[in-house]
Amino acid sequence: MSDPRNIDEDAILKGLSPEELDQLEYELQEMDPENAMLPAGFRQRDQTKKSPTGPYDRDALMQHLEKQALEFPDRDDLVPFTGEKKGKAFVPKKPEDLPGHEQVMLEPELEEALKNATDAEMCDIAAILGMYTLMSNKQYYDALGSHGKIANTEGINSVVKGDPFKMFPEEPPNSTNVEETLERIHNNDSGLTEVNLNNIKDIPIPTLKDIFEAMKGNSHVESLSIAATRSNDPVAYACAEMLQENTSLQSLNIESNFITSDGMMAIVKAMANNATLVELKIDNQRQKLGDSVEMEIASMLENNSNILKFGYHFTQQGPRARAAMAITRNNDMLRQQRLR
Repeated sequence: MSDPRNIDEDAILKGLSPEELDQLEYELQEMDPENAMLPAGFRQRDQTKKSPTGPYDRDALMQHLEKQALEFPDRDDLVPFTGEKKGKAFVPKKPEDLPGHEQVMLEPELEEALKNATDAEMCDIAAILGMYTLMSNKQYYDALGSHGKIANTEGINSVVKGDPFKMFPEEPPNSTNVEETLERIHNNDSGLTEVNLNNIKDIPIPTLKDIFEAMKGNSHVESLSIAATRSNDPVAYACAEMLQENTSLQSLNIESNFITSDGMMAIVKAMANNATLVELKIDNQRQKLGDSVEMEIASMLENNSNILKFGYHFTQQGPRARAAMAITRNNDMLRQQRLR
């Protein structure tokens, strides 16, 4: 079987007829990675090209439904409403009606202070005493966090209101010029030490592969991040080849992409020939990597004394414990070298 990395997608697409391209686009609608987060009703195939099976009159349909609703008989109540009140009305007891062992007597000064306290002051006192059931959570925590001021100005019996919605400005889009950055990596620009392409979703896969190809001979870039760029296995294979040759990269972030277990396995195995990478983040791929990849990751970390930070949430306890011990060992070794 031929290597999938050697397939020329552009040549295949150029040889397709317009009808075949339409059919390909129709089939790929459900495979679009961005549609995976949409509800099922929004990622269904387009079926509007079907010819109508008969005339459709919306007004006639609405009139028919309204006529049916008016003609449908009302359902009788199982228990008719009579307005009769059952049980005894609640009458609160007065302090003088309570038994002696239930009456609470305070000092005259406290009695006078509580008698003249406003609802807002009573609400703060209740919060301080821990009676959180008498008020909303917001009133309770506002009273605990206040310093010498009455926080609950509306009182205990106020209507519970929702917190006002806080508007947060959206993060600005990544303004990195991909083509310019690729050219600077090719030219081994000494002023380029960090490459951040996070959240740029329209980078073509060949361009991402070219970036890793250019990184093979680059000696100045120390941090490379391509999180949420829709990178897939061909990009992962290019990244693995880069890790075997690059001698300057210290931080690599490929989180939140579509790399499968095969592509991630290639990256992990390539780390056996890398002695400069200190930080590696691979978490939050579209599908789980599997037990075999996690075991390979744990073995790689145990045999690599340079990795100090590793970003991945293990699903198995064994590889998780082995990875944690390896990272702790590497950081301890670095700490001992600094003390010498």
